[in-house]
Amino acid sequence: MQNLYRTTAVVTVFTAFEHFLGFLYRIILSRTLGSEGLGVYQVALTVFAVFLTVSSSGLPITLSRVISKHRANGYGKGERAATSAALILTLVVSLSFTLLLFLFRPYFSRIFTDPRSADLFYIFILGLSFTSVYAILRGCFWGNRRFFAYSFIELAEEMIMIGVGVIFIVCIRNTDVPDVNKAAIAVLVSYLCSFAIAVVYFFKKGGRLASPKGELLPMFKSAMPVTAMRASSSLMNSLISVLFPMRLMAAGVSSAVAMSEFGVVYGMVVPILMVPSTLISSLALVLVPEISECYYKKQHEKLSALLSKALNTSLLVAFALIPFFLVCGENVGIFLFSNVESGKMLSYSAFMLIPMSITMISTSLLNSMNCEKQTLLFFLFGSAFMLLSVLILPKYLGSGALILGMFGDFTIAAVCSLLLLRKKAGKLQSGKYLLKLSLCSLAATLFGLGVRFLLMRCMGYVAASSITLFAIAAAEIALLQALKLFDFKKIFARFFIKKRKKAPART
Repeated sequence: MQNLYRTTAVVTVFTAFEHFLGFLYRIILSRTLGSEGLGVYQVALTVFAVFLTVSSSGLPITLSRVISKHRANGYGKGERAATSAALILTLVVSLSFTLLLFLFRPYFSRIFTDPRSADLFYIFILGLSFTSVYAILRGCFWGNRRFFAYSFIELAEEMIMIGVGVIFIVCIRNTDVPDVNKAAIAVLVSYLCSFAIAVVYFFKKGGRLASPKGELLPMFKSAMPVTAMRASSSLMNSLISVLFPMRLMAAGVSSAVAMSEFGVVYGMVVPILMVPSTLISSLALVLVPEISECYYKKQHEKLSALLSKALNTSLLVAFALIPFFLVCGENVGIFLFSNVESGKMLSYSAFMLIPMSITMISTSLLNSMNCEKQTLLFFLFGSAFMLLSVLILPKYLGSGALILGMFGDFTIAAVCSLLLLRKKAGKLQSGKYLLKLSLCSLAATLFGLGVRFLLMRCMGYVAASSITLFAIAAAEIALLQALKLFDFKKIFARFFIKKRKKAPART
């Protein structure tokens, strides 16, 4: 278990740094492209995500689970055959998509309300096959528990995209190429580089392929539910990126304002809301192979303990962030994006962190236990609510319709997932933990509001906001320690203090 903690910590450091860089880059894009340009960029990216998801999304986690199964049975050839099968499937789909999309470009481009989004999409699509193959190799690293390679290449891809993007957008100004196109080219370059790094590492570390005979059809069947769920998610995001501006325009809003509203939510608010995914995705990355192995070996007690620990950790992350969002959300929006509306939405969305975190971790855990079909159904139930919200509510709530839709979507999926997890693992030891976390979060929020109220009367905006953030953090640490929700001393000892070996007894 101690090794599990340390591995999770290492992966979290990589993931946190990757997300931090991505967040900084998002700020650069928001300031250089503006909310309208960011909306154009985001629309193209969400449509591209549909094809990327169909090409490879369900295969990496399925390959990871299959490799864990073969490892549990000591069948090395099966691992290599499964990897080959996944590569063949992703190449067939991604190359077919690329060819068809370019052949029918004049017709497909009509789905975009802004022609600029179509241009960006066709830059992204050039990297579809490369990043799909990279995703499969990443799944192979995942199943073989090569977490360092998995995380390092992900970080390298992010750093390359940001480096190229900053050079193109900030440094090279005197060109006829629009800044949004430069941002898209940076994404394409990062896809090509991560593909090259992953291929070299795979073969250098002894990776081999084998005949996919006997693995193609099972791989396809196992990956289909996950692919369908994630493809539906990407399709839903793409549909929303088209429908939401249309619904706002139908309510009397101009095209520029509608695109700006979409850019605020998906380009500014959502990236901050996804902060918990840094730790949750790291935890899922480390736990999925472990849980798959326990599931196939029928180690029920260990499985139940791992599921409860994963769920409690995700809840801890969500409740720890809620006071910051409630108290300082508006300040964060102004400071990072110079946009008051994004800050207000961030504060309104604080409680969404709870169902969102539960959905993130439980979906990964259930998929590792061969429950892909059930998680697909849960996703569809939540997506139905989201779609209804976007179709009906923009006239009354504006961009708030997106926030309400996401909240309902995550809540439905979270409740359904928890019920299925309880059925799979028996009693989940999270009820008392949830209650204590709620009390801790409430106390920290009230304390933060009081501190902010006092400091804003006698200090400047930046100084008062900064001290308030530190005050909330200090209050949370004290409350978590007092309520025994998180033992900081024990965690510190696990990671940084090595146990001394006992000296042999003298004879």
